[in-house]
Formats: sequence, structure tokens, C-alpha cells
Amino acid sequence: MKKGQLPTKGCPVCNRPFEWRKKWRDCWEEVIYCSERCRRNRNRHAELVSASI
Repeated sequence: MKKGQLPTKGCPVCNRPFEWRKKWRDCWEEVIYCSERCRRNRNRHAELVSASI
């Protein structure tokens, strides 16, 4: 698959798009966050969103 044809997802924490990586080939459906940093900050992000409403 060419680089331009790779599937993408959006990170719910930083709202950035991220592309499929070879290390995720077996678990792409379960991948939610673009990085460990976003995964660790997911609770903080939820608190900020609920506080702004």
C-alpha cells in the first residue's frame, strides 16, 4: 500500500489525524489515540471538555 493510501483516524485528545503504522497492523481497530502522551492525557482532556460546558 502506498503512503498516500494509508487509512487515517483522528485523535480524540489532540484532534490531529494520524495514519496507520506497521506496528498497528494487527490491532488498528482498537487504536484510539495517536500517541502515548495523548493516551495518558485522555482523562485530563475529558475534564477540560466537561468544565467548558
